Amino acid sequence: MILKIIKTTLLIGIVLIAALFAYSYYVIASFDTETLPVNHGKVNVELYVGDGENQPLIVGFGGSEGGNAWASDFWKPQRDKYLEKGYSFLAIGYFGMPGIPEKLDRISLPAVYDAIREASQHPNVDGNCIAVMGGSKGGELVLALASRYPDIKAVVGIVAANAVFAGMSDAMTTSSFTDAAGQVPFIPVPWSATWPLLTGDLRRVFEIILEDAEAFEKSAIVVENINGPVFLISATEDESWPSSEMSEQIVQRLEANKFPFYYEHLAIEGSHGEPLKHFDQVDRFLDEHFKADQASGCHRDT
Repeated sequence: MILKIIKTTLLIGIVLIAALFAYSYYVIASFDTETLPVNHGKVNVELYVGDGENQPLIVGFGGSEGGNAWASDFWKPQRDKYLEKGYSFLAIGYFGMPGIPEKLDRISLPAVYDAIREASQHPNVDGNCIAVMGGSKGGELVLALASRYPDIKAVVGIVAANAVFAGMSDAMTTSSFTDAAGQVPFIPVPWSATWPLLTGDLRRVFEIILEDAEAFEKSAIVVENINGPVFLISATEDESWPSSEMSEQIVQRLEANKFPFYYEHLAIEGSHGEPLKHFDQVDRFLDEHFKADQASGCHRDT
């Protein structure tokens, strides 16, 4: 009797797993990879400007939570701190809000850049001094963005990535971003990552994805093209993806290409959210390696 129950349970388990894989295959096979998402090219922006003139602009991006994270009440104390220091602050939401893409799928980097340039035209903003800051998928975004647009003069990547990954659609068969040439090359999600994906083991998913050396080479962010200092802060026990390892690889790439600007990687002991408790280090970097250059117009060799 017990043996029969065990066999029945195993059979049910096998059927359920097979059904999950079959459903996953159907979603992937039926997903429209050609038609751009609704509201592609639209972003949500909130600009915060103090009373002074020539305020360096910090641009903030959230991660996979969606919405406009830096416009939320949660981040108001940090925003206000930047305003008190003489910065202006632009909060950008790029998916997960009315009027912009529903999901983090093929987000337009040129549209994000255009929103930054428009904000930089404010009479109180110093459009020559622009820094971008993002966490998690937002960290992936700011590195990809700054590697394309040389008038971005500093980058802060919080638990960031060193390559472009698949967008967060149901099928995960398109890039996270687009540029003028179309979809930005990305590392695809192999079938071998399906089980950890279904069970919620996100770190293992990305570890499997990163095993594709050939795809990684095509999708790696060309961080040596960034036109200013870079600060990376990661988590040593990151459960979402290997942020410390990826950040260290970014440093190695900068070293190998004789990157001419200041760069730093600070690894914080703890999980994915732990670096958010260390914004004093982000502020230090911005004050010493971004705002301090304002007197020269944040000049770089563009």
